[in-house]
Formats: sequence, C-alpha cells, structure tokens
Amino acid sequence: MHANIGVHAWGDGEDDLAALLVDALRANGKTLAVAESCTGGLLGARLTEVPGASEAFLGGVLAYADAAKRELLAVDQRLLADHGAVSGQVSEAMALGAASRLGADLAVSITGIAGPGGGSPDKPVGTVWVAFLVDGALTSQRMQFSGDRTEVRARAVQAALFGLWRRLTSANPALR
Repeated sequence: MHANIGVHAWGDGEDDLAALLVDALRANGKTLAVAESCTGGLLGARLTEVPGASEAFLGGVLAYADAAKRELLAVDQRLLADHGAVSGQVSEAMALGAASRLGADLAVSITGIAGPGGGSPDKPVGTVWVAFLVDGALTSQRMQFSGDRTEVRARAVQAALFGLWRRLTSANPALR
C-alpha cells in the first residue's frame, strides 16, 4: 500500500471493491443485508455482480418512499417527522431494519438527496447518510458528494462499500 494513500486504499490495479467486500464477508463468516433509498438498488446490484455473493449477501430492501421505510424497515414515523428521511437517525433505523428483517449479521443503509432537485440549505443536493451495523455497533456518517444524479448515486454506493469493507477488515476497534 502506498504511504500517501494509507487507509484510503482497498486493493491493487483492477480490484473490485464489491468483490473484496464479499471475500471479507465470507472469510469472517458474516452475512450482509442492505437498505437503500436514493441509490435505488445500485448497492445490491454491485454486490450481486460478484460471483458467489449469495454465500454472504442475503438481500436488500429498496425503500424509496417514507411509507416503504416505515412498512418494510420498521422506521418510526417520529424519526421521519423529526429528522427527515435524509438523516443519521433514519439511516441507522434503516440499517437495523434491514438486519432484522433479513436476519443478517451486518447491514449498511444509504439515504440521501441525489438531485437535481430536492435539496435545502441544511441538506443540499449531494447530501448522503450511510449507516453501518457491524459487530453490534451502529454508526452513521454524513457525506457530501458533488456531481450529477448518476455521480452522486455511484459515489454513495462506493462509500458504502468502502466503509463496510474498512470496518470489517480493520483491526482498529474504533472503526467498527
């Protein structure tokens, strides 16, 4: 690993991050569930492109509308009303709901504003929340991506894959 890249690197050459994550899941005997809103199933698609992913990836819930978040992932209506669908609280509830509904060891969720409209001063277009449930620890991270709708969604998926891979493979408990 190059010294200037450090913890931001995941592989060499043409290594695919989704494949490395699936390999890490299998090596650790862990199963994964995902919950997606603004990415519309792109995270699940990246994972299912990996041959043998079914050994570790159980599935995902695409919950674009608030009603779907409530009904499919058991996100509390008060969280949605108090914090909005694009928030750390809702992303964490989505991850918990996905793990619970699918019986997975780990979960990752993505919710955000991909644009071109829908943003506000405190949640501009490109705002994305990703939550990770790893070894019982639930964390969420706000990210701000630039680019058009396609780029924001692709960057959100890559950030979710990298964040989960890093948490799963790191010896540092602070990253879990």
